Amino acid sequence: MGDGGRLFFAVVPDFGSAAKIHRLAGILKRAHRFSGELIVPERLHVSLLFLGRWSEQMARSACEAVAGIKMTPFEVSFDRTASFRGRPGNRPLVLLGDDTLDRLKSLGQMLGAAIAEKGIGCRAVRDFAPHITLLYGERAVDEYPVEPIRWTVKEFVLIHSLQGHAHLARWRFDV
Repeated sequence: MGDGGRLFFAVVPDFGSAAKIHRLAGILKRAHRFSGELIVPERLHVSLLFLGRWSEQMARSACEAVAGIKMTPFEVSFDRTASFRGRPGNRPLVLLGDDTLDRLKSLGQMLGAAIAEKGIGCRAVRDFAPHITLLYGERAVDEYPVEPIRWTVKEFVLIHSLQGHAHLARWRFDV
């Protein structure tokens, strides 16, 4: 039985913001002389809740569990880069933000609570740092400020990650 991929909830930047993030990643790749591949704009995202291995049943149950979540759109701002720990030679270079990301944390917690209430087993991370992975570098680099990249989060999506990202469902926020 082959790997069916992974399933997770995320928010994705709008088209213009994804293009800016990708351009920034290219500049950082050259500046740090990394050889790792850039994450393509269509795959840039902020993970909110990892559900585990893909199954149609898990996807269906997750959609039912979060159907009642309501939020209003909110702005996020990412203003610095840093390396996360990873396997040696494979360190995620990520985009981080400030207090504007508290709403992302709240959304992740609401998703985790809705999933738990439904009895679906997944790992809800209590205090995660919302981030966007830009590439995987050979070594770690220090935190560094960048020109803020902002967008308004208007929805969250359920993503099936296998050979690319398939957006299985989306929940738009009330305007």
